[in-house]
Amino acid sequence: MRPDTPAENVDHTAEAARLERAAGLYPEDAEALLLRAAAHHELAGDRPTATALYDRLLTSPDTLDNPHLVRALKASNLWEYGHEAEARAIINGIRTSAPRDPAPWIIAAESLEAHDELDEAHATFTEAARLLVPDAEEPPAATHPLLFGRHRVRRMLALPHDDWDTLADGVNPSSVPLDELHDPKRVWSLGSDNPEELRAEITRLRAELGAYREALSRPFPVAILHWPEEELRELVAAYPDLASEYPSHADHTATIEAALRELAASGTQNLGIVSGTVPSYEAFAASEGTSPSDATLLPQYATTLAARGRATTWPPERGAGCWCGSGRPYGDCHGAGA
Repeated sequence: MRPDTPAENVDHTAEAARLERAAGLYPEDAEALLLRAAAHHELAGDRPTATALYDRLLTSPDTLDNPHLVRALKASNLWEYGHEAEARAIINGIRTSAPRDPAPWIIAAESLEAHDELDEAHATFTEAARLLVPDAEEPPAATHPLLFGRHRVRRMLALPHDDWDTLADGVNPSSVPLDELHDPKRVWSLGSDNPEELRAEITRLRAELGAYREALSRPFPVAILHWPEEELRELVAAYPDLASEYPSHADHTATIEAALRELAASGTQNLGIVSGTVPSYEAFAASEGTSPSDATLLPQYATTLAARGRATTWPPERGAGCWCGSGRPYGDCHGAGA
């Protein structure tokens, strides 16, 4: 996740350097690690170095998981230090290519919004909503910021509610309605002499900030290690000492689901699952100077995978496939009875 902690509280330059070193050690995760490093450079005020990292990714011979996201982040960063024309060209290219991932759309639209290009921001949000938000009561969670951003811009443009605005209201997790959070007149209330108005505005700002931080700065998940069936078979064959940890693949997956439900019931949030592979685990054990047979290494391996951005969120969204890889919907597999 992209950080948003102010520079006075974190040495962003040092953190960026650490992430760049990690990208060299784990090339399979270089994209996620370098994007986080670029974000730290931006927060440190070193925007040219951030741009250099985005260019490094875009010119890499390796295939990127999400090149549109990298371009959107580059455009947003460029605009912040005077390269408006190049940023606009990149944003126009993203809109023309119409990616199926909401993140590039959101970043491009918010960049336009941040520079008072409200009509273009609204058009960008709307194009994305038309492409990505199905006619359903429960839009995918990744599209929620898209709906919220569109609602916010429409309020600033004094446009009436439409069906997507109603949908945004329905998925708003805050106790403060979107119409209040996105009220253009709120800025005036900050200069009020009325204590009640000020307290109400502080409540709204806290709710808005909480949602923003959750979206941008969520730490890596509390993740549990999952071995796909073939990998588990290879692991136990190579390291018989781990057989007591994994009596069977069915027991392994059942234990994971039970542990995650127990964590959720105790109030633990941001849960996830990381999938291990034997070569990756062996490399990790070598880096730690210990044997892969050491069972105490397993949770450390899971934490490292999560820190490298390899975790998938648990539970899966409604209708999504089960995390175990069975091919069945989660609700018909390990999510049955949840």
